[in-house]
Amino acid sequence: MTRFKKVDQGILRIMATLACLSIACAATGPTVGPATPLPPATPPALQATETQTTEAKATPPAAPPRNKPTPAATPTPTQGSAPRPLPPEGFGSPEPVGSPGPVAGVIGRVQLPGAQDATAATITVNRISERVTAETVAEGLEVPWALAFTPDGRMLVTERPGRIRVIQNGQLLEQPMAVLDVARVSEAGLMGIAVDPNFADNGHLYVCYTYRTDSGGLLNRIARLTDSGGRAGDLQVILDNIPAARNHNGCRLRFGPDDKLYVTMGDAQSADNAQSLESLSGKILRLERDGSVPADNPFPGSFVYSYGHRNPQGLDWHPETGDLFITEHGPSQDDEINILVAGGNYGWPQVTGASSNGAYLDPILAFTPTIALAGAAFYTGESLAASWDGDFIFANLKGSHLRRIGLKPPEFRSVSSQQILFLEEFGRLRAVTLGPDGYIYFSTSNRDGRGRPFPGDDKILRLIPEDSEPPLLVQAAAQGNFSLELQSGTYRLVIAAPGYSSYQRRLVVEVGQQIDLGLVQLAARAGGSNRP
Repeated sequence: MTRFKKVDQGILRIMATLACLSIACAATGPTVGPATPLPPATPPALQATETQTTEAKATPPAAPPRNKPTPAATPTPTQGSAPRPLPPEGFGSPEPVGSPGPVAGVIGRVQLPGAQDATAATITVNRISERVTAETVAEGLEVPWALAFTPDGRMLVTERPGRIRVIQNGQLLEQPMAVLDVARVSEAGLMGIAVDPNFADNGHLYVCYTYRTDSGGLLNRIARLTDSGGRAGDLQVILDNIPAARNHNGCRLRFGPDDKLYVTMGDAQSADNAQSLESLSGKILRLERDGSVPADNPFPGSFVYSYGHRNPQGLDWHPETGDLFITEHGPSQDDEINILVAGGNYGWPQVTGASSNGAYLDPILAFTPTIALAGAAFYTGESLAASWDGDFIFANLKGSHLRRIGLKPPEFRSVSSQQILFLEEFGRLRAVTLGPDGYIYFSTSNRDGRGRPFPGDDKILRLIPEDSEPPLLVQAAAQGNFSLELQSGTYRLVIAAPGYSSYQRRLVVEVGQQIDLGLVQLAARAGGSNRP
């Protein structure tokens, strides 16, 4: 299915297979608006000029006005009005005017342990819209810099003045998880946060922040905290004396697929240090969780993974290739997206953007004028349409938007398409992360001294599909069998029954495809009644 293509106006035709009797249940499905057109494909290392940026701005997708956020107490996507009722038994709706086009089949069988039959099971199908919007999850924050999720679903938010805040069950808790003594000066303060891969067992989380020395100077450090009863304490410094300045501190933290801790460090306003392997400034660092140097780092005995960086702000790994992508601030030109190679030199301050000097590695994309790229994440969830899978999504401070980048298979090392989202809807945007619910979360940064705060700032927002028409429902036969006929597209399928835990999955449907879900056994809930 071509990425970013317009979605055909489609319908759902659903047919329930009953025991010894086939009942057709066809009905018009959700109307899905076309995806926002994207600008032409961008070749590798293209200099994104103001003209190209303007072209991308021409068709941003709809988003709520920034002064009318969705209430924070209801971050779950709205499903629309009441579901369509089931058609009468034996009744099938005729084909609507205008052929719905080819279909694909989905079959399966539901089992309800302890129940006499499976007729209590209801299958709900929603088409996932290609178009997206945003809703407010929390507000009233002060420069939320980084976001991370714990295995139990809590969202941890760093505020640059030194607080770690917690959003739990959709609510921002009044009491911070921790308050650190930091030096909040211009861009400095509490910045990155990362949750230990074994957090469920050890409660460890990691932060990067700026502090003042006894002589009044500034330094950055990486420290580990331990969560106990919802409060983080027992601060242990694992890497200290990293050069700091009012600006260009980097400090984004992420654990990689190799369970090593990666840290972005800016040049601390001393550009030449970015080329010195004796300095930790202007580098991507790679650490063990105890703060030691990994044995397989490219420079023996050194934390340095790559160098020649000005102020890297976001990083994530491509879900198929494992390549590490970073976003990086340029000076007055050439904000960059780079793919990192262990030991690679990315040129700052000798070069910016693409160069003809073979000693330096070129970005896959550069932006002039600069838009101040910030946090970034690859989309690997199942809550958005399949066309989002594998896309690189990053925030922009000066550019005041999210940007979605498509990459050209099979190498996924060159840009094939771009899309601008929420242009100037929410102001400066900083953090981006993928939540455990499969949605993209991002933060505003309008109280950082460079933005224009609006009521409720700063906010945490969630990117979700736009509402479609109400879902279609069908009941399982007594033996649990069901079958569906769907047009091509992305769907959310949920199987539920009173007293049982629900089953849900995303379906990516192509014309002529036959999807067999097999046996779906719903687990009985504790204390739930499984009989009529």
